[in-house]
Amino acid sequence: MEADFYRQYYALEGRHWWFVGRREIFLRVIRGRLAGADHEILDFGCGTGAFLPHLERFGRVSAVDGDENAVAFCHERGRHEVVHVPADALLPFDDEAFDLITALDVLEHIEDDVAAMAELRRVLKPGGILLAAVPAFMFLWGDQDEISHHFRRYRAGDLGARLRRAGFSVEKTSYFNTLMFPPIAALRLVRRRVRAPTSERTDFTIGPAKLNALLGRAFGAEAGLVARSRLPFGVSLLAVARR
Repeated sequence: MEADFYRQYYALEGRHWWFVGRREIFLRVIRGRLAGADHEILDFGCGTGAFLPHLERFGRVSAVDGDENAVAFCHERGRHEVVHVPADALLPFDDEAFDLITALDVLEHIEDDVAAMAELRRVLKPGGILLAAVPAFMFLWGDQDEISHHFRRYRAGDLGARLRRAGFSVEKTSYFNTLMFPPIAALRLVRRRVRAPTSERTDFTIGPAKLNALLGRAFGAEAGLVARSRLPFGVSLLAVARR
């Protein structure tokens, strides 16, 4: 990601509707698969670290990120256990070390995502869970993908195939951020054709507080649907896979 945007994201992660809604979805999916609070957990590509305290309710959390700017913001947040590991490097963990690995909006940043998945499988215990989330549909490609240094957006079949190539058994895929799909898709497509000189390059502006709260609740309300079923389209895509 472009370094100038890390400060903005660091400030917004606790309250922007997109971060709030996706957090509820991820936590619901994890709760449905992990009993108790004594698990070993890795947050792979943890960004500025806002999700780490939420993962701690399930056990002991380790975290890495491939961007030194992100790691610096984690340390600023007080998460000094977060370490910098380049995207193409081996992870500094033993084989079969973790019960759960989260890779939330990180695989799209890695050129050889299958190799990264295989390395995640190495450090996952037999039967352990990988929860991955990625942006969906290449036709939604826009400035947000450019400033985030994405290599791709995914379809469900493609993500599942890549996980299987890395040796995983795919338990579930589902799109999410489905309610907001029509307006976001329309906005992305319009931006390709008409761009005002003052247009924001990033989608992450907070907007009016009441609207932000409403959008957060609406997005988070998808959590039950995603946990129970497979939504057929959305701005984002998740997969649950096991070693």
